[in-house]
Amino acid sequence: MPLIRIEMKKGKSPEYRQKLLDCVHSGIMEALGTADWDRFQRIIEIPEENFETSPSKSDDFMIIELTLFPGRTKELKAKAIEFITGNLNKELGIRPEDVFIVIHEPPFENWGMAGKQLTE
Repeated sequence: MPLIRIEMKKGKSPEYRQKLLDCVHSGIMEALGTADWDRFQRIIEIPEENFETSPSKSDDFMIIELTLFPGRTKELKAKAIEFITGNLNKELGIRPEDVFIVIHEPPFENWGMAGKQLTE
């Protein structure tokens, strides 16, 4: 159950945002074997004046945070990063240098679902 948070500058169309979500989810499915129904994603749009980046970044720059159950290998995480970035480039023309991905893996004890703490 990946939780996906995408932060980007405000101003993209609803169609663009949906394609963005589809690209990220497709990359997760390809790399990690996540089920198609397992979509817990959100886009946070930030006004340009509140989103400071390097001058080398374009208006398409985004930060994608993946919060995952622990235990995936370094190689699987690398595939997720590559597949997501590749999908965004192919489908939306986003430059790889405009995609930052951070993976968080909180221990099971830090997850709660339906009022219960996970134990694995």
